[in-house]
Amino acid sequence: MVLIDLQDIRIDVKDRTLFEISNISIHQGDCIGLVGRNGSGKTSLLEIIAGEKEAASGTVSKHVSVALLPQLKPQIGQKSGGEISQIINRETLLQEPEVLLADEPTTHLDMENMEKLEHRLQRHQEAMVVVSHDRAFLDALCNQIWEIDNGQVRVYSGNYTDYEQRKQAARKHREKEYEKYIHKKKQLEEAMQQKEQKAQRAVKKPMNTSSSEAKITGAKPYFAKKQKKLNQGVKSIQTRIKQLDKVEKIKELPSIKMQVAQEESLKNRTIIRGEKVSGTAGNQLLWEGADFTVTAGDKVALIGPNGSGKTTFLRIILEEADGIHISPSVSFGYFSQMLDVLEGDDSILENVRRHSVQDQTMIRTVLARLGFFRDDVFKPVRVLSGGERVKAAFAALFVSNANVLILDEPTNYLDIEAIEALESLLNDYSGTVLFVSHDRRFLENTATRIFAINSNRIVSFDGSYRAYLNDELIKDQDPLEDELLKVEMKIADVLSRLSITPSEVLEQEFQQLLRRKKDIKQRQKTD
Repeated sequence: MVLIDLQDIRIDVKDRTLFEISNISIHQGDCIGLVGRNGSGKTSLLEIIAGEKEAASGTVSKHVSVALLPQLKPQIGQKSGGEISQIINRETLLQEPEVLLADEPTTHLDMENMEKLEHRLQRHQEAMVVVSHDRAFLDALCNQIWEIDNGQVRVYSGNYTDYEQRKQAARKHREKEYEKYIHKKKQLEEAMQQKEQKAQRAVKKPMNTSSSEAKITGAKPYFAKKQKKLNQGVKSIQTRIKQLDKVEKIKELPSIKMQVAQEESLKNRTIIRGEKVSGTAGNQLLWEGADFTVTAGDKVALIGPNGSGKTTFLRIILEEADGIHISPSVSFGYFSQMLDVLEGDDSILENVRRHSVQDQTMIRTVLARLGFFRDDVFKPVRVLSGGERVKAAFAALFVSNANVLILDEPTNYLDIEAIEALESLLNDYSGTVLFVSHDRRFLENTATRIFAINSNRIVSFDGSYRAYLNDELIKDQDPLEDELLKVEMKIADVLSRLSITPSEVLEQEFQQLLRRKKDIKQRQKTD
């Protein structure tokens, strides 16, 4: 059953067209993930469907009630961003719309509240369109992906992982087509070169023929005719080359092998050590005295609920507070959401070069990896979008003299493509990284160690985020609070897998985890 139908839609911004839609529909039971680069028009499309904005042309036919959960949430008293998101999400869902339009509903939510929202939306029986840069969230919910790219909206069945796989398959197919095109073009060019050489030789008399004999036998007209025929063959091949369906080479991201300051001298050494380090916010205890170490090259992810003290932990390290011991060879690079490292009137390249100890080639390579190609680097920072400014600030950090990067929520304001580019850069980076993130896929793809802050304790785990989720030893060694955090993270993981490949085994595991979570909370009440 068609709930909403979009016909001949064109969406403009200022004097340019963002994209066009000839015909696309939302049906009952659809859960659509809307993806595309920052500025591609995702929010505009939701607002047009909701009736809060008009398209440049076209019609939107709605046969049901619609509610829009906006990206920009209003300030509510002194409440935090996470609290505001929870309130707006709850109020919007209470309207029980037949089509829910959710624009970045997970903004500022920690993992526990993200999992709660996922669970609630999975039980939501009506249709929805969701904009999110959280790939695990899209995997858990969506049965369809709409991609805005190059002025068009393309529809893919399945969740985000299915979409990724199809895009990768399309990329491989295009690579093969490019190889076939180059091979055929080379064959024709070689054949053309051979005919050109024969044509050049055709005007010369044979070596064993005298000039007088050539005149008698009429060799000159004969070879002239032969040359003309060969030249016609050359032109024929030239025409065939022009008629080949040209296949453009896929742009490959340049590789990076950057020399990080003091890399060799710090290799395998402990560079940050904490002894009996406690965290407080005013009179509130965030965590009790903790011991921990960071080794050069570690990619340490700090996880935990909102308000648990993750940002405080980073600040304590940066300020080298009591109990923190930093190697003299360490140089910190701190990512600030305020982006105060950038000068608005200067170009991207000037801003990045100002902080760099790397050569021009490396700077341009890092910028290209983050999506700034050719003349893009000469744009003044003041004309950049929020996401582009974030990427420029990252570039400045990567090429600076820092060998330890401190990143607090680095994926905020970035689209999925930019997040994946950041993941790739972090994986290639030979320095050390400490970062805070609630993005589960980002954690899976980058972290080599986990510091989990919960219920006034810090738990250190040597291994990836997925290994952390699956590790049973932590559950056995830690008290109820840490066991609860572990169970909640496993619930989120199982929910994600359920959405991709539903099975009775996974459903049973999910129900067991819910019972375990309930049991832990009951035990907490009695302890």
